[in-house]
Amino acid sequence: MTTAPHIVLSELGPVAQLRAGRLGRRLVQLYAGLLLYGFSIALMVRSHLGLAPWDVLHSGLTHHVPIDIGEALVIVSFVVMLAWIPLRELPGIGTISNAVVIGLSTDAFLAIMPSPREIGIRAGLLVAGIALQGLATAAYIGAQFGRGPRDGLMTGLARRTGRSLRLVRTLMELTVVAIGLLLGGVAGVGTIVYAVSIGPISQALLPPLIVAPTRPGDVVV
Repeated sequence: MTTAPHIVLSELGPVAQLRAGRLGRRLVQLYAGLLLYGFSIALMVRSHLGLAPWDVLHSGLTHHVPIDIGEALVIVSFVVMLAWIPLRELPGIGTISNAVVIGLSTDAFLAIMPSPREIGIRAGLLVAGIALQGLATAAYIGAQFGRGPRDGLMTGLARRTGRSLRLVRTLMELTVVAIGLLLGGVAGVGTIVYAVSIGPISQALLPPLIVAPTRPGDVVV
């Protein structure tokens, strides 16, 4: 039986991340991944078949505050990062970039992307959105510039509570979906498909996109 390949993840602060080597490759991969992530959200929005759990919350907020879904994503990201303080999570360059670039790019892509009516096209947008979001996730994580806001909340809560990452992630996703639905957010079959497929897709695509740091401070998982 074959074993999964080891993944080298850095646990470095912002300055150390810049000194970890392969900076040009890592920066290009980081921002390409974040832009692709915004594009994938736009695809799912235009499919009208359901959004990822956190985007259900973001879309719900747009019904109560005069903002677009990308702006809601940025606001929620920074609110989530406030929860990092008591958890003693250290944000990195990728954390801040994640909070800003994904939200802005989502709104930019939505501004130029039409909404198809044909169910076949909409289903294609949903599948493409989920697959590309898995690729985007692997790309920005593989660049090793720190966790995204929501990922840091997950790992911080898991460390402080002693619960598994799987349990903490599941409870977080269920909570934000519930809040999003109460706010009038968009959920559907796409939300379920996303929930069961995004993890395996991201994990499968991550190993070849890992850019191993060339400085001390690596963690092999």
